Amino acid sequence: MAIKILSVDDEQDLEALLTQYFRRKIRRGEYEFTFAHDGVEALRILLEHPDFDIILSDINMPEMDGLTLLAKINEMRDPALKCIIVSAYGDMENIRTAMNHGAFDFATKPIDMDDLERTIQKAVEEIAFVKQAQAEHHALEEIQYDLNVAREIQRSILPDRFPAFPDDTRFDIYATMNAAKAVGGDFYDFFLVDENHLGFTIADVSDKGVPAAIFMAISRTVIRATALSQLSPGACMARSNELLCRESVNGMFVTAFYAILNVHTGDVVYCNAGHCPPVWIRDTDGTALLPLTGGMALGVVPGLTYAERSIRLAPGDSLFLYTDGVSEAQNPRGEQYGEIRLMRTCADARGLSPRKLIASVSLSTRTFAEGADPNDDVTMLALTYKRDE
Repeated sequence: MAIKILSVDDEQDLEALLTQYFRRKIRRGEYEFTFAHDGVEALRILLEHPDFDIILSDINMPEMDGLTLLAKINEMRDPALKCIIVSAYGDMENIRTAMNHGAFDFATKPIDMDDLERTIQKAVEEIAFVKQAQAEHHALEEIQYDLNVAREIQRSILPDRFPAFPDDTRFDIYATMNAAKAVGGDFYDFFLVDENHLGFTIADVSDKGVPAAIFMAISRTVIRATALSQLSPGACMARSNELLCRESVNGMFVTAFYAILNVHTGDVVYCNAGHCPPVWIRDTDGTALLPLTGGMALGVVPGLTYAERSIRLAPGDSLFLYTDGVSEAQNPRGEQYGEIRLMRTCADARGLSPRKLIASVSLSTRTFAEGADPNDDVTMLALTYKRDE
């Protein structure tokens, strides 16, 4: 692409001088000159053809002088457009004014063409740098736009309407997911397996960012589709593991907890595939971490079987599910929030609704972090069992 130069000077012989001196560059398509004879004509040309790279402008001209033209050029706010001011050597006051108002460089009359060529070349190098920076900035904006769209898509695939089951008084459920980056690898889900059973799950992909978000979407789809076929939690995890082993790349895997609640009896059957143990908040008898079931994360080794365990929730009992972005939240001294603090916070929140329970844990972890940014995705799901009415 030729460097487009607009020469603005009321002296007619300058056009012939520039054309003759730069004839080889013009012939090779490196430079392309356009000529105007005052600032008004130059401004009209700029408005009609705003793709010039360099303005080579005299200061003292009729109609509109070079300083006024420079002010108009500044209004265009194009950092890649460079203005070189030309004036008599004795006109240093105006030259200095032009430089203070954004001119890239200057040349004095009578023009030393060799010096002008070096000045133009410096401007060309600066223009190339600015355009590269603009291209990189535009690329970053496109990436950010794509990430924003991806974040909205990711949020849209997770249940986000609460109360989730407004006509069902047998249980209450609430969940949140906050990614450490634009998109994340955590997810939660819940659904009625049938009219008597509620399935709910939480999971954490091993990576972060876009790769984790893609694998998260795959994992969530696999687990939900498998769970809705009415498999038990252990069978669901085993089948999901087989499918995710086929999809996993770069050693990615996902830890997951999946459980089914009998909404009439409070019985919960669950399977833990390498995930953080949920907190059981008993309405009258303290808190405890649910025992693990010994299962490995999904997507690592095919052919595994997954064990199950069961508990019975009394009316008023709650389960708090979370990813390690909660328990491993750090303060500026590198200390982790930990399961002990989490259980204490859950105990203090006994009797609160799932929404308020999650808000209480969120406040506790933020206070502990003392303003430090989270280094991992933070996802929480809370479920309270009520009396079967």
